[in-house]
Amino acid sequence: MNLDLSANDPCRLFLALWPDEEVTVQLSGHAKSWDWPQDCVRYAASDWHLTLQFIGSAPRSSIEDMQARLQIPFRPFSFALSVPQIWPSGLAVLETTEVAPELQALHDRLNLALQHMQGTVDLRPFRPHVTLARHAQQASSPKSTAPVIWRVRDYALVESTGLRTSRYRILCRYPAA
Repeated sequence: MNLDLSANDPCRLFLALWPDEEVTVQLSGHAKSWDWPQDCVRYAASDWHLTLQFIGSAPRSSIEDMQARLQIPFRPFSFALSVPQIWPSGLAVLETTEVAPELQALHDRLNLALQHMQGTVDLRPFRPHVTLARHAQQASSPKSTAPVIWRVRDYALVESTGLRTSRYRILCRYPAA
């Protein structure tokens, strides 16, 4: 991917959990248990993630400073994704039954860091999920499935590229303490 961009060009950023190989294998198994209609747009495994905070548009020149300021100490933790849903907007997702306290704490601390940096944050309630497909109104979710156990060892600052292939580019990873 050759992105010839200047430092002043805007980029769309967010903070996310990015699945490791173990979680990706579990998500793949889960995604295979759905009945997908032909017209839905399934996400590639390389696009799966769990958004912690949406940052939005920022000048490319601000990324280096932002990377340093978004380092939030946390300990490794685990949570489960176990609720397949089709949202009214047609997104097929896998959600949590309840937000793990450690996941909520990481979300809240990143929210606070962004408030100090930008003054504004995304005010929507935190609803942890992985999007599996769009335009999936007619999809059928599995009746029962094993939960996806996600062991969180890091989070990432990610850029939305706007490309159909390589939709996202990880700019920085933040490991657990």
